Amino acid sequence: MKPTLLILAAGMGSRYGGLKQVDPVGPNGEAIIDYSIYDAIRAGYGKVVFVIRESFAESFKETFERKLDGKIETAYAYQELNSMVPEGIQIHPDRAKPWGTGHAVLVAKDVVKEPFVVINADDYYGLNAYQMIPEFLNEVSDNSKPNYCMVGYGLKNTLSEHGYVSRGVCQTNKDAFLETVVERTHIEKTDGEIISQLSEGDFMELTGNEVVSMNIWGFTPSYFEYLEKYFTEFILENADNPKGEFYIPFVINDLIDKGYINLKVLQSQDKWFGVTYKEDKDLAVQNINQLIEMQVYPEKLWR
Repeated sequence: MKPTLLILAAGMGSRYGGLKQVDPVGPNGEAIIDYSIYDAIRAGYGKVVFVIRESFAESFKETFERKLDGKIETAYAYQELNSMVPEGIQIHPDRAKPWGTGHAVLVAKDVVKEPFVVINADDYYGLNAYQMIPEFLNEVSDNSKPNYCMVGYGLKNTLSEHGYVSRGVCQTNKDAFLETVVERTHIEKTDGEIISQLSEGDFMELTGNEVVSMNIWGFTPSYFEYLEKYFTEFILENADNPKGEFYIPFVINDLIDKGYINLKVLQSQDKWFGVTYKEDKDLAVQNINQLIEMQVYPEKLWR
């Protein structure tokens, strides 16, 4: 069964200042998301599912339908504030955006029936990551637990020079299976050091060698059952919290703690880069041009 690429593209880009999911970085108007889809096609994926907001669905589809026609099947799932929220739940009036990455994956449960890879729309992961994950998910295991996976990257290679970032810092056992991932929502370079802000006035220094999650995960459809259960519990407790976030690692940590799943941390040899801030775009353009010069990609991606 061919895997599906699930692209989380519903973010409003508040720090970036626009719809960065389709902001061009390639010489012919290609966005980072184009290179991700191109790599998935090369790796043998059969479908791409975009998680987006209905408010920009028309323009988003107009951008991608024509270029992907005949190359890969496309489907869409919509992440809105009320998506998957049980009836009768009153959400805080100041809450404006949906509930985070775990919520974004959950809204796709009716359109994804295959092993799938989750990525951010505005992050570049490289071909190797898209090849490794399906290979791992297709391995026959004699373990009764579901086997999921993720691709990890070195923290120092994932920071922005232009502001803070959020990263899931991973701890693994000797066999590279995840023990826990801690979501650090405010990491930045300060005077040559890498600092994580834990709370107002409380900081922790990091080495930069930590393995972090860049939100590229490999799951089978069984994961949706866990997500739905956890999200229902989350929303019952957080509907009145205007800043509550339902992140993928929250669910993963608890499933590992309870012994329900195994999750392997794979290491990619490719370079990660992304565009959290507008100022990051110049570096992304340079990286893409370098990959084209190395003949990793053609100059004109879609023909």
